[in-house]
This record gives sequence, C-alpha cells and structure tokens, in this order.
Amino acid sequence: MLVVLDAARFLIDNAYRLLRDEPVPHGNLATRLKSGWLVREPYGVIGIVSPWNYPFSIPATETLAALVAGNAVVLKPSEFTSLVALELQSLLREASVPRDVFQVVVGDGATGAALVYSQIDKLVFTGSVATGKRIAASAAERLLPVVLELGGKDPMLVLDDADVDVASSAAVWGAFVNAGQTCLSVERCYVHRSLYPQFLRACVEKTKRLRVGNGLDRETDVGPMIHERQFRMVEAHVEHAVARGAQVLAGGSRLLELGGNFYQPTVVADVTHEMRIMREETFGPVLPVMAFDTDEEAVRLANDSEYGLAASVWTRNRQRGERLARRIQAGTVMVNDVVSCFGISEAPHGGVKSSGVGRTHGRFGLEEMVRLKYVDVDRMPGMKKVWWYGYGTSFARQMEGFLDFQFARGVAQRLRGSLHAAGVVRREKL
Repeated sequence: MLVVLDAARFLIDNAYRLLRDEPVPHGNLATRLKSGWLVREPYGVIGIVSPWNYPFSIPATETLAALVAGNAVVLKPSEFTSLVALELQSLLREASVPRDVFQVVVGDGATGAALVYSQIDKLVFTGSVATGKRIAASAAERLLPVVLELGGKDPMLVLDDADVDVASSAAVWGAFVNAGQTCLSVERCYVHRSLYPQFLRACVEKTKRLRVGNGLDRETDVGPMIHERQFRMVEAHVEHAVARGAQVLAGGSRLLELGGNFYQPTVVADVTHEMRIMREETFGPVLPVMAFDTDEEAVRLANDSEYGLAASVWTRNRQRGERLARRIQAGTVMVNDVVSCFGISEAPHGGVKSSGVGRTHGRFGLEEMVRLKYVDVDRMPGMKKVWWYGYGTSFARQMEGFLDFQFARGVAQRLRGSLHAAGVVRREKL
C-alpha cells in the first residue's frame, strides 16, 4: 500500500510539470527564425498485464501513471490474483474514474494474448522472460510499443570491508521477503573469501530464526509459495546444486506439517555458475552464496548472467561502492541496500538484457505513457528559405561561407577539448 500511495503522491506533485509542453531551443543560426516545442500526447488505450506476486502495487502504480497521462487502461491480472485487480477497479470507480476509462479483463494466458492483438495502443507487461518474448514477437507484427519487465537473477556483492551483521541481515530479508517471490530478490550472493565463513554463519543463524506459516498471521515472517509449479522449480534448483557439490546449510525441504506450498527458507553454500541455481530465476526462498577473491572477479560474476534487473554492493567505503555500481550491468544498483528501490517513486524501475525493455515509475515511467511530438513553427512565413531550389555556384559559395562561419572554428575547438577530456585522442591530433 505504501508504494501505491507514494506513487500517487509523486504523480500529484510532478505530473503537470513533467507532461507540459517543453520549448526546444535552436542553436543553428539557420533555424533561429523558428520556434519549436515538444508536446506529450497520450497513446490512447494502455494494456497492462500484471503478475501474481505483487498483485496490487504493480498494476496500481502503472495504472495511475497511464491515467494521469490521459490514457484509458485495460488491465489483465494474473488468473491467480484476479480479485485484487477487481478491488483496484472498485477503488478507482469510487474515486470517480469513469467505467470506460479503466476496465479489468479476467482470464488466463489466452486472455492476455487476446489483449495483445486487440486495438490497444501500447502494452505494459510484467512476467517471465519466455512469456515476454512471445508478447514482443506478437507485438512486432503490428509495431505495438511495449514495456517489458521480465524478472531477474539479482546479485549481491559483499566486499571485504562490509559490515557482516548488516549485510547478512539484508541478504536474509532480500532473499526471503514474500517467500522469495520478488523480481528484485537476492538470487545470487557473492561474498569476499575473507568474510565468507562468518557471513554464512550469520545467514544460517538468522534464517533458522524465521517463522514460517500463515501469511495472514502477523507473527509470520515467511508465508507459502503461490502454486505447486513454482514450488517444484525451487526444489529442482536446490536438488541440482546439491547433486553437483553444493551444501544446504539451512532449510532445503518442504514443511509438510503446514500443508500447501510451504518451503523452508534455504541457505546454500559452495555454489558455482555451472548450477541452475546461479543461472536461472529461482523465484523462491533460497539464498545461494559463493566466495570471490577480488573486486574484478565480483563484477565479472555479477555480469555473468542473461539477466540485468537490479544488484547491490555492500561496503563501508561509499566511493568504492559507487565505482563498482557503475560497472554492473543492471537497471538499478543499490549500495548498502536491497529490494527497496521499487518503493522509491522517483526512481525508474526496469532492466537490461533479458530483464526487459522500457521503464516504469518516476519521470521515465510517466514518459512511457505518452507519445512525443515535436511542433515546429516558422516565425517568418512570408520568407522563402535560402536552401530551396535555385542551386548554383553563388548558392554553393554562400553555403560554404555560412558553414565555415557557423561551425568550422568553434566546432573544431569544442571537439578538440571534448575528445581530449574524454581521452579519445591526443590533443595534437586535432
């Protein structure tokens, strides 16, 4: 709820400023007699396909941005969480959003496919890579623009100067929050070898203290998983790792006495990148931990993935953390925090590589909900342009003189300084 309320606050405070017309200054003397500006127009109808793991916050934040930008919305929720979407519909109708402006269509994957082929003007999808690729292929047939958030395999890098107590608590929460069914979950944990034994001990101790049970019980830390299919995926990843030499230090099995899809929060040590648990999205309460020796190795391991949604770096040296953050291939990198970036309404959310395209949240999420139009108006409508037909020697000389006056000296000097500052070429080469 906090995420949705803060997203509404952000839009109330900033939407008008971010969506209003924006003047475009002209630096070229030949175009100084023109006025130009950017106009942001709604697409029309935005289709939203949302997942089951955060069935209120994800579609609500995307819907609010689409509505504020002037669009209508058709929301297709996961078939596992349809009632939550219908409750969102009720809330918006209470807030006087017209019935035709926001609609919910309930159904399974076939309903989502039908939405892609309907007369929507853009699609925002959150889900698996496999489904996202199918949607992208279908959308490409009619060049339907899409935003795709396709999950992750988020790495956590614990450097040799990190606070072990703080970092281990973050790892345990980041791996097991929402029973590990979070796209920003800590799914790969890399710890400097000098801290590896004590970090594992701390994680195991804190994991064993977690209370697993009914998610509606206020005393519960970790609830059940959503369905049997996802449960089997978690079991398969742990079994594959153990068969190849990994060690389960905590958890690792069903909690049959609780019934349903309850899986023990699990810490797995001595994993490698040859194991599925470090390559594929697990999406369950599992924390695999691996040792590294240098910062270079840590960055290489973090980037050795088809995913690139988020990552975290843990260090007492802020500058060191920021330097490594710039080298990690991810849409978001947190220094000394995990997961919580999703709750920062001003921050864009989205990934690189197989984690998707486009952004939600903040300024850039709002920009995804509008088409950008450039409007150009000539302030001297009665004057013919010198570059219109009537070419000849005289015209060529005039244009050469103009180009030399406008660009030759100034641009060469600016280019020389820019390239030298960037280290691209030595100054004397220009």
